[in-house]
Amino acid sequence: MGVTQAAVWDVVHGERAALARDLEGLGADQWSAPTACVGWDVHDVLAHLVDSAKTTRWAFVRDMVAARFDFDRQNALGIARERRADPQETLAELRTVVALTSTPPAPIGTRLVEAFVHGEDIRRAVGLRGDYPVDQVVEALRLQLRTSVKMGGGKERTNGLRLVASDAAVDVGGGPEVRGSALALLLAVSGRPVEPDEITGPGSATLRYRAAS
Repeated sequence: MGVTQAAVWDVVHGERAALARDLEGLGADQWSAPTACVGWDVHDVLAHLVDSAKTTRWAFVRDMVAARFDFDRQNALGIARERRADPQETLAELRTVVALTSTPPAPIGTRLVEAFVHGEDIRRAVGLRGDYPVDQVVEALRLQLRTSVKMGGGKERTNGLRLVASDAAVDVGGGPEVRGSALALLLAVSGRPVEPDEITGPGSATLRYRAAS
């Protein structure tokens, strides 16, 4: 069962506000800490979140044309547009977009994926952890399981594996089991590294390898 757009936006707006609060006390060295997004530091991911929050369907198409339909180049353009010289100014910009409901032409659930996965990209890089609503994390996980890697999902990473959440009613796929929290599974399926004890089971090494590839 899916969730309504209103419910998604309530969560996304709450996550943006929570992230802004968490980042208030970061030091200069923390802003430049590398994240799980290859080539992006904490400040880059923040700028990407600001850009994503502002992106409309038309703006996305415009930027994709400018980027010659290269997603990586399109993301780089957005970061360059929104990354300020002072990270505190970029953080202030995040606060101004907390309540926006702009979205590129993609399923509404991608807004949850952005909030949770990029939220953890930032937090884990500086030693923080987020507290996310499990039901909505499950929605994000199910979307990633339906979406190909080339479109930003993780469907291929779970081929031949059975994913079981330890904190939610998730039991999908077939093959060697991978067990972990819905958040840990979401991160691994999305190509993010997780701690050794976050996912377990006979299929966990395979999923770790695919997440790192």
